[in-house]
Amino acid sequence: MQSIFEILLMLIGVARFFIFAHFIMSWLISFDVLNVRQPLVGQIWYTLQRILEPLYAPIRRFMPDLGGIDLSPIVALLGLEAIRIVLINNAQAFF
Repeated sequence: MQSIFEILLMLIGVARFFIFAHFIMSWLISFDVLNVRQPLVGQIWYTLQRILEPLYAPIRRFMPDLGGIDLSPIVALLGLEAIRIVLINNAQAFF
């Protein structure tokens, strides 16, 4: 059971990394530092979009429209952190 606990924490860590990478790339694309027409950048960007859109879409339905500011990555990170805290506080159930 300890391995399941560690796998869950690892998956949360990977998801957090993807969200941070997507967030940073979105800013770099917005300020024309990165160009999605470059093959590698475009491939990474669209892969992250496909991975994270199922996570962001339900959050966007409940968030108010803020005029182009997307807060769904922040809400997703807060949700993942809450899940991580719950897992750590209930770790004795896995051992």
